[in-house]
Amino acid sequence: MNYAIADASEDLRARRKAAAADCTRWLSGRRVPPADALRALADAVTADERDGYGTGGEVELLEQEVAELLGKPAAVFLPSGILAQQSVLRVFADRAGTQRVAVHGLSHLLVHELNALEEVHHLRMERMTSDPRQPRPDELAAIPGKLAAVTLELPLRDGGFVLPSWDELVVFAAACEARGVPLHLDGARLWESTPYLEHSLAEVAALATTVYVSFYKGLGGLSGAALAGPEDVIAEVRRWQRRLGGNLNTLFPYAVSAREGLRTALPRMGELHQRAVELAAALQSTGFRVSPEPPHTNSFRVYAPRPAEQIELATVRRMEATHESLAWTWRAADVPGWSWVELVVTPGTLEWRVDEVAKAYGELLSGELLDD
Repeated sequence: MNYAIADASEDLRARRKAAAADCTRWLSGRRVPPADALRALADAVTADERDGYGTGGEVELLEQEVAELLGKPAAVFLPSGILAQQSVLRVFADRAGTQRVAVHGLSHLLVHELNALEEVHHLRMERMTSDPRQPRPDELAAIPGKLAAVTLELPLRDGGFVLPSWDELVVFAAACEARGVPLHLDGARLWESTPYLEHSLAEVAALATTVYVSFYKGLGGLSGAALAGPEDVIAEVRRWQRRLGGNLNTLFPYAVSAREGLRTALPRMGELHQRAVELAAALQSTGFRVSPEPPHTNSFRVYAPRPAEQIELATVRRMEATHESLAWTWRAADVPGWSWVELVVTPGTLEWRVDEVAKAYGELLSGELLDD
C-alpha cells in the first residue's frame, strides 16, 4: 500500500477535473447542460413583461414574495449578496454616524470578500469572537462604544454550518435591541435553517431589522440575492445598488430562477435536513466524524482519519472508476493526519440510499483505492 503522493497535487487536481466531467451521478447536486437549464427557465416565466433596471416584471413579483415570506415591509432584489450586505451596512453606518460594525471573525464578510467593507466603505469590523460557534450576548457587550449594526450569519458556514438555538437567538436579538443597535441577518442559507430553529422564516426575520437571503445556494437559482427590511432602509439600499453598479438593465433571468427555487426547493428544506441527520449518523458509524452532530442544516462537515492528499487520491480514483461524484476536494484538518470536506444535501442526494452513501464513503477509508 503506497500512501506517498508527494508533489502530486497539481496532477491530482487535473485528474479530478477530468473525472468530474465524465461523472453521471452526483451526491451533491447534479450537472445540468446550460441549454437545458435555459429551456427550463423559459418554462418558468410568469410575467408578461421584463423588468427595467429592477422595476416591474419578475423582479417586482420576486420582491413581493420575499417580503411576504420574511414578514418585512419591503424587499429589493440584487445581483449578489456581497452587494446587498455592503449596501445595507453602509446605510446603517451613515445613519449612526459611526463606521463600527460587530461581526463574527469567521463571517463571510471578513473571510471571502477581500476586505470590501473596509476598502470600499471604510467600515471598521469589530469581532465578537472567532470561535467556530455563534457569538454570545456577553461577547457583544464586551465591545465598547457606539455600533452602526450587529451581524449574525445564519448558519455560520466557516464554523461548520452552525446555528444558535432558538432561545439563544432570541436572547441575542434582545441584547441588540436593548443596546439600540440594528441586527442584520446574513441569511445566505436562512432557507435551510428553519427546520432546526423550528420557527418560520417570518418568525426568524422578526428578530432582526434587516435580512439578506441568497437564491443560488439552497434554492438552486442562477444567482442573485434579496434584502428585506423597513421601507426607508430598502429605499436607501436601492440608491447604493445604483452607486455600486448593481442596478442592471434587466435581472429577469435571475429573478425567474429565484422564484422557481422558492416554489420547488423551499418546501423540501425539512426533508433535506432530515436526510443530512441520517447521513451524518451513518457516516459516523463508518469511521468518519461529523460536525455539528447532529447537523443543524442540510450541510455539515465530514472529517476523515486520513491526510487530505490520501483521501483525495482515493476519492478521485473512485470517481474515475464509478463515474460517481461523492465529495468536493478534501482539505487538511487542524488535527494532523485528518482531513475534512463539506457535504451538502440537495434534492439529488435523496436519490441515494443512506446505506449506499455510507458504503461508498467507507471505500475511501478501506485503503484499496490507494493500492498501486
